[in-house]
Amino acid sequence: MEDRKLRIAAVGDELLAGLGDPRALGWLGRVLARTPQDGMLLESYALPCPQEGTEGLAARWLDEAGRRFSDQAENRLVIGLSGRDIEFGLSTARSRLNLANILDSASQNRIEVFVVGPPPTLDPTQNRRLDELNTAFADVTTRRKHLYVDTFSPLLNHEQWRQDLAANGGTPGQAGYGLMAWLVLHRGWFQWLGVDAPQLALTGRLDRRKPARLG
Repeated sequence: MEDRKLRIAAVGDELLAGLGDPRALGWLGRVLARTPQDGMLLESYALPCPQEGTEGLAARWLDEAGRRFSDQAENRLVIGLSGRDIEFGLSTARSRLNLANILDSASQNRIEVFVVGPPPTLDPTQNRRLDELNTAFADVTTRRKHLYVDTFSPLLNHEQWRQDLAANGGTPGQAGYGLMAWLVLHRGWFQWLGVDAPQLALTGRLDRRKPARLG
C-alpha cells in the first residue's frame, strides 16, 4: 500500500518560530517530533512572520502556503494566532472577520485547518482582552468545523507558564513551549491528522500540581 503524502504549512507570528526557546523548537517543533510517520510521508513548512496579526495573516497565507502545497498530497494548514490585533487597535469583530476569511478560503480550497489560539501574557489588562479575543477565535473556528486549541484558558493561571514568561522577558522558553505543545497534542492533533496517538505523547497532566513536560 502506498504511503499517505501529507503537507503541512504553518503560519503565525514569532511564537511559531520558537523565539526564546533555547532548543529552537518552539511548540510546533515539539509537536512534529512526537507525530508518528509510519505509513505517511509528512512534510512540514513553517512560515512565521514576527509581530503579525490577523490582517497580515489574511493577506499572505494563501500565497505563501499555496507554494508549499501539492496536488499529489493532502494539504493542511496550521494557524498559530497571537494577540497582536489588540496592540494594533483592531476590534474583536474585525479580528473575527479576518480569521473567518482565512478559514472560508481554506475550505473553498479543500484545505483542513488546525488553529492554535493565543496564549496568555503576564499583563492582567492584556489578558482580559485576550480572553475575549480567544473566545471569538474559538467560535469562528468551530462554527466552520475546523479544530481550535485554546491555550489561553489552561495557561492563564498556570504556575510554570507564568514563571517561564517572567524568566524570559514575557516570551516562552523551553518550559512554556513544552506546555503549548502538550495542549496541541492533547486537543485533537492526532485525530486531525488521522493517525493513532502514541502513548509517549499522552503522558503527563497539565495542571498546577503536576505540570506537563515536553522539553
